[in-house]
Amino acid sequence: MKRPYFKLTKSEMEIMDLLWKEKRPLCRSEIIALSPDRSWKAGSIHILLNSMLEKGAVQVAGFVQSTKNYARTFLPELTLEEYAVMQIQGTRGLDGCRLAGLTAALIGEIDDRETLERLEQAIQEKKQQLS
Repeated sequence: MKRPYFKLTKSEMEIMDLLWKEKRPLCRSEIIALSPDRSWKAGSIHILLNSMLEKGAVQVAGFVQSTKNYARTFLPELTLEEYAVMQIQGTRGLDGCRLAGLTAALIGEIDDRETLERLEQAIQEKKQQLS
């Protein structure tokens, strides 16, 4: 299923990078504590997370007790790779021919055999699906 296109702001990307790195649900206070070099103000975390929820970038994973109250925890709705592909597909004028050129350029940046073999396997699997 193809996701609707969205673009994250710089502040939202900082939060997403943290969620991708941590690989576990985080509540607002944990996000703030784990982001000492953030470009956003701690008081704006609520606005940022709600914006990310509306875009479909994050989901509520559950709740944890925080002092006397309960706090929502958040997980990414997509991987870094899926987000990168979304941004590429959102580029105007990117047709199949240009996508092939872009893919070839990315492959040109690879310098290890294992990665190339994984890509080759993925291409073979996709070819079988299309047959």
